[in-house]
This record gives sequence, structure tokens and C-alpha cells, in this order.
Amino acid sequence: MDQTNSNTFTFISRDGTEIVVYKWLPKKDIKVKGIVQISHGMAETARRYHRFAKELNANGFIVYANDHRGHGQSAESIKNLGYLGAEDGFRLLVEDIARLSDLIKETYPDLPVYMFSHSMGSFAAQRFIMDYPNKIEGLILSGSNGRQGALLGVGKGLAKLESSVRGKKAKSKLLDKLIFGTYNKKFEPKRTGSEWLTRDKDELDKYIENPYCGGVFPASFFYYFIDTLQYIEDENNFKKIPKQLPILIISGDQDPVGDFGKGVKKLYKRYEEVGVKDLSTKLYEGARHELLNEINRDEVTADIVEWLLKENK
Repeated sequence: MDQTNSNTFTFISRDGTEIVVYKWLPKKDIKVKGIVQISHGMAETARRYHRFAKELNANGFIVYANDHRGHGQSAESIKNLGYLGAEDGFRLLVEDIARLSDLIKETYPDLPVYMFSHSMGSFAAQRFIMDYPNKIEGLILSGSNGRQGALLGVGKGLAKLESSVRGKKAKSKLLDKLIFGTYNKKFEPKRTGSEWLTRDKDELDKYIENPYCGGVFPASFFYYFIDTLQYIEDENNFKKIPKQLPILIISGDQDPVGDFGKGVKKLYKRYEEVGVKDLSTKLYEGARHELLNEINRDEVTADIVEWLLKENK
């Protein structure tokens, strides 16, 4: 990573896990307007957000992004990528996000904090605003989805069984195939098996070549993740969302995670029904899952910056 105006530090989570955090700072001649905290996706690392962070820096935003537990430099090892810990690992992952928010506020008490969250990180962010409703001033959900219903129970049951039989660190090809097996079905040519991520072949190759990206995760990861998906679908938890929090939902209309736009529209409607006052959404035509690594990423980044500046007034 280019170390110009950037640095790395760590903090210790409640269960003793060391969480690695990356921080990008604007150049000294740029007036700082606020802070963006990034919650990255599954099977990737926060380092991949360097390009996006530098664009935010150029527009006056300090950027923080931690490698979630079980990911990147916060993982025990590359061998144990996806292992979130001995207890409810995904709840701890959300706690880690909250802890970083607190550290940011301690360092910059007078600056507003906005969160950009992607994919798995967006589901963590959906829970974060339920459990910690007053820590940020705005939320962007990218590559997310709404209610997924009864199938979650089936997946959770399989994850619990496999985890108990094979152990919490054992990789689950079964659940990986069950959850992600259909994602690449409609995309041609199938050069890598991950074409659902982006139309940009160079970005796709970078993903495939990165040892911290992709790979099969343990059954215990899926159990804890599905547990949080059920948690955020619960009506009582959904009512805890702060109604005054500005929320922007973005997705590619060819993103299978958001059911090709259908799930994204359902999520928007659900926030609307619960009374969120400042709510907006955009579906990008032709774009797939990783909007920040798509061929139209400049358009996406410009839209995000525009939204941040609007909310920052």
C-alpha cells in the first residue's frame, strides 16, 4: 500500500483478537470535512479500498477501514481466513466496528462520521445501526439485500451441524456452494468463476491473485453470519433503527447478492416503512457486485462523494 498520508494501527477486541486498521489522510492543504469509516465485504481485505480512500481524501474526508476479524491482517493466518472466534463471531465483528467508531470519535470529536459498507460489511452495518444507533451521521449500503426469509433457517441448521461435526475452523465447501453456487450462473464467459463480482477483467484478476480474497470459509462463519441476517430481519430489531439517520443504498442491477435489484428495492421499502426520513437509492445499469471495482467506478465514486458533501452541509 502507498504509505503517503496513510498509516496502520491496531486495537484489541473484547475477546483478545487484534484488529488491524488502515487510515488514510487528506493532504495538508485540503480542508477536512468529515470521516468515512469503511466496513468491507466477505473474503476480502480493507486494503482493497485504497483507491476509493484516496478519492475521499481528495474531497476532504479522512478514511478508516479495519480488516474484520477472520479477514486480512486481522485473521489468525491465511489458513484460518473466515474463522471469527470461539463465541458469536459476527456479533463481535459488529462490536469491532463500534469500537473503531469510538476510537475515531475520541480522535476527532468535532467531525461527523459516515460509514460506507459493502456486501457482508453492509449486513454488519445494518445490525450496527440497530445495536449502536447514535455512533455515525450517515450510512451507505453497497451490494446489500433485504429480507431473505425461510432459507436462512435451512442454511443455519446445516452450518450448525457441520460446525459441530467437523469443528469451527473446518472449511465448508457444502455451504459455500449452497450460498454462492448460483451467483455466477448467468455470466459469460466463465473464465474465473467469479465473474459476478465485476465486468473489469483486470480487477477480477487482482482479486483472484490476492491470497486474502475468495476462498472457502468455515461452517462456523456461515452460522454466525446467518444468525445476524436473521437478527436484522426481526421486526423488533428493525424498529431500533434511528429514523433521522441518512441512508443511501446502492447496487448494480446485475448483482446476484441483491437479487438483481429486487432485494435492494425491498430493503429500500423496508427502511421507508419504518420511517427513515433521509433515504435514497440508485441501481447502476449493467453493474455487478463490486461497484468500486466496476468499469463505471468513477461514476459510483462521484455519486458517493456528492451524497457525502450534501449530508455534510
